[in-house]
Amino acid sequence: MSGSYKDINYAIRPAKSIERKMLCETFRRLSVICPVEKYRYIGFGSAYFSDFYLFHKALNFYSMHSIERDTNNSKRFEFNCPFKCIQIHFGESNAILPTLEWNNLSTIVWLDYDGNLNQNVLADIKTVCSNVSPGSVIIISVNAHPSGEASTRLDALKKLVGEERVSPSILEKDLAQWGTAKVLRSIINNEIQETLTDRNGGLQKPAKITYQQLLNFHYADGAKMLTVGGILYSQEQKDKVDNCYFDQLPFVRTQEEEYLIKVPNLTYRELRYLDTQLPVSDISTVSLPGVSSKDIENYSNIYRYFPMFAETDV
Repeated sequence: MSGSYKDINYAIRPAKSIERKMLCETFRRLSVICPVEKYRYIGFGSAYFSDFYLFHKALNFYSMHSIERDTNNSKRFEFNCPFKCIQIHFGESNAILPTLEWNNLSTIVWLDYDGNLNQNVLADIKTVCSNVSPGSVIIISVNAHPSGEASTRLDALKKLVGEERVSPSILEKDLAQWGTAKVLRSIINNEIQETLTDRNGGLQKPAKITYQQLLNFHYADGAKMLTVGGILYSQEQKDKVDNCYFDQLPFVRTQEEEYLIKVPNLTYRELRYLDTQLPVSDISTVSLPGVSSKDIENYSNIYRYFPMFAETDV
């Protein structure tokens, strides 16, 4: 089975790179709950292992697991695996996730799909939320680009996720532009909440698990993408979660409102010139000849996470 890594270099997608750094900054806040280096990371490394590079070097993760579905190219993944602490599991995530150890392991799971939300993805979400230890984090990324003719999008979505998961109030027009991402976020959050309702059924109140959304990213390095996720914690951990002060991060979104990662097209010289004027409390004081105020504002929101790509011989 082939993978999209053969067509897309995930290491140099600017919005994706910005997203990784924002995730990294979010994860640092978990140290109030558990020393962040004690967290286990589960993701889909692909041949580039970009998130594994960043999280190991920036957060000192030592327990890392990459699930790779392309079993025909296992040698390539093994060759590109950057660190000894990464364990690669070959197979579909639906098959691998249920076999992993979950008890008493603080875990960050990034289910970073390049395809559509479907019933297999929802099954993975259910597996994680049914088993992950309190204080853990789940992040889900899916393609949110409106596909096909507008008149067929709603039927296509129902076939992908199951008709029962699509609210009767959703209309074809609701799936236009970023509307698809908004609907997918609702379906994902409902799946998490329903899973936790089942899980909490036999638990005493202090042990019951709550899900708090932290992230709701929209971005497009081509196709529109949605990344949504948050923390699952017990009532006994509520004070620690509050003391993480996630809400102080400017990109954190706990409700329906999205954070759009908008990458302006600027030259390296323009980027450096803007950097000399940032940070600033009043963005209207920042200027750059020939560049719109909107592009300047968009850059000011992400300049700390902005990737710098260069061609070099190594």
